[in-house]
Amino acid sequence: MKNYIFDRLPEDEQQLLKEAEKAMANAYNPYSKFSVGAALLSLDGKIITGSNYENAAYGPTICAERSALVKANSEGIRKFSKIAIIGKGKKGPTVGVTAPCGTCRQMLFEASQISKKDIWVIMANTNMTVIIKARISTLLPLAFGPDDLEIDVSKF
Repeated sequence: MKNYIFDRLPEDEQQLLKEAEKAMANAYNPYSKFSVGAALLSLDGKIITGSNYENAAYGPTICAERSALVKANSEGIRKFSKIAIIGKGKKGPTVGVTAPCGTCRQMLFEASQISKKDIWVIMANTNMTVIIKARISTLLPLAFGPDDLEIDVSKF
């Protein structure tokens, strides 16, 4: 995969990464000390952010990507073109990019089928010196979604 230079990204992707970075500051992560911020770009140009929210029982923990998706859903926004993700570890900046976990990939794939668009996932390290972009279909090959159930979710 290609490494992108921040200053050479399209303006909307630079803005998404900046918003994801801001959202990262709101992470509730007393257990892992790993902060993640995400910023979704809706098809109508709105940016919706999310951050990770941990729980002592671990299972109920929610990732930043799903936090942004659920927040957008609560606002009636379900169609997206891009998401940016950035993270920071307890010992400081990450060296590699922060990529979505498997559950987040599945949720983003569902959002892509609702959107009728193969969502771009922009992943960065803390300092934004390593930036990788991939389509959700690349990150979750052979995915199962609403289309497989012959359900048109684009009307929701």
